[in-house]
Amino acid sequence: MDIIWILGHILALGIGISLGLLGGGGSILAVPILMYVMGLPPKEAIAASLFIVGIVSLLGLIPHAKAGNVSLKLALTFAPAAMVGAYAGARLAELPAITETIQVVAFGIVMLLASILMIRKGQRKAQPVEPTLSPPKSPSLGKMLIIPLEGLLVGIITGFVGVGGGFAIIPALVLLGGTPMKEAIGTSLLIIAFKSATAFLGYMDQVSLDWGLMISFTLAASVGTYAGAILSHRLDASHLQKAFGYFVLAVSIFVLIQR
Repeated sequence: MDIIWILGHILALGIGISLGLLGGGGSILAVPILMYVMGLPPKEAIAASLFIVGIVSLLGLIPHAKAGNVSLKLALTFAPAAMVGAYAGARLAELPAITETIQVVAFGIVMLLASILMIRKGQRKAQPVEPTLSPPKSPSLGKMLIIPLEGLLVGIITGFVGVGGGFAIIPALVLLGGTPMKEAIGTSLLIIAFKSATAFLGYMDQVSLDWGLMISFTLAASVGTYAGAILSHRLDASHLQKAFGYFVLAVSIFVLIQR
């Protein structure tokens, strides 16, 4: 057991913590760790991250579900189109014209965009909410139609570059679905698990997988996601978005410079 293996698995804890606490960010961390720390080729790293993040998201979902912070209705609105898009994105990566450099650059650009969204969200000051006895408004029909379209787009990105898309799913659930933030985080984990599974299936015949590494990473990240889910009940995740966004920004610049 060498120091690189130990370092990689310590970092895998961070994958889980980000998923459990923020409802996303796991695959944004997983792909660079698998590529630059564990030495996997880009396509193998993307496929492995889908397996790891999919299972860890499912495990991290449990405490959120127990707390009642999962909307099955919204998940079923978003997930089917996202699963179709994820499988399509994975098969797109198989085209001869799609080189590993193209995938890595696309991944870096998605990371860059995600970091900007996280930083901007972190800079917004929370507006005071006046107490009300009326129930929350249901999303309009128009918004409910937009949700699957965004699901399809996020799914394609997931399949092509291995990013789970929590940074895009959560705002969609909050703004379009009228979902409270804590419920959006829990629901996003269910959606990420579904579409990661279909994207992973799309890669299985394209790459050679290191199952031992994938399973050990999954176990380490699972510990992290459980801790993150517990912390999510004690911390305001929105306050952490800005700091995490700057970290993702730094990693995205590193990824793009390497290519």
